[in-house]
Amino acid sequence: MTSIKKIVFILPFILLQQLFAQETTKGFKSLFLNNAFDSSKPYQNQLNPRAVSFVKDYVKKQGAELERMKTWGKSYFRLYDGILKQYKIPTELKYLSVIESHLQSNLVSWAGAVGPWQLMDYEAKRFGLRVGKIDDRKDFTKSTHVACKLINELYKEFGDWLLVVAAYNGGAGRVRGAIKKSGSKDFWNLQNFLLEETRNHVKKFIATHYVFEGKGNIENESIDTKSIDSLISNSIDSIVLNGRYNASILCNYLKIDLNKFETLNPNFEKQLGEGKKYVTKLDKEKVSLFYDKKYIILQESINKLLLEKSK
Repeated sequence: MTSIKKIVFILPFILLQQLFAQETTKGFKSLFLNNAFDSSKPYQNQLNPRAVSFVKDYVKKQGAELERMKTWGKSYFRLYDGILKQYKIPTELKYLSVIESHLQSNLVSWAGAVGPWQLMDYEAKRFGLRVGKIDDRKDFTKSTHVACKLINELYKEFGDWLLVVAAYNGGAGRVRGAIKKSGSKDFWNLQNFLLEETRNHVKKFIATHYVFEGKGNIENESIDTKSIDSLISNSIDSIVLNGRYNASILCNYLKIDLNKFETLNPNFEKQLGEGKKYVTKLDKEKVSLFYDKKYIILQESINKLLLEKSK
């Protein structure tokens, strides 16, 4: 082949690679502030503010183990990277296996999913894997190929890697339903229409992505939790309330942790009980849901108060 022919052959391939790189970056847009990632700026300063609170908590709980995994998991990640590239999938999707199984080949879930990618038997059989006494789902290479095929199917439908993670965990049907109910394909807008397990699964992926990618590559060793602290204020909104709201009822409707709410809002019920207004702090992602449920929350709070007084 002449050098000219080589150039003609190689150029379209390079262009395709560049286009794919742009597309996969777009697929991760909702992971970052302003729906975009600037490689010239620190990763941690671009993390979507709506992810900050969960990432901070998850890093505290799982950060040390994930840091250790950077060392003992290198051979698995090299294997994953090679196969993911074959399917033109961003190598960051290897972290889906981390949150699914922590790279444990023999893990069996309560639902019967098996292996490092937690494949169900019907999905494994669909792509020709053996299940049963000899179970190919436990094989890192074979299961990764099948996981990639599933991931590509989901990305073809949803066009967003966070929605792929949600659908991989909770099923494509539930994600379709959440899109229909919310009128949005942005994870942050539709998350409240997903099961809590699935919402948290996506956020675990984001947190794991942060631990491994926040410093630029897998070789780095430290987690910058201070940078997350500096962003926490950006993830909180303040709204002024008056009325006899009950904190536990409010948290139940908004699906938020009561301890976290009380930490952000000390003396919430006491101050409202004294007839004063209260500047209430909520995650930005919960504010619109609060306004949708505001009167129901207040009515149930009052009903509970009256019931307690009648005893």
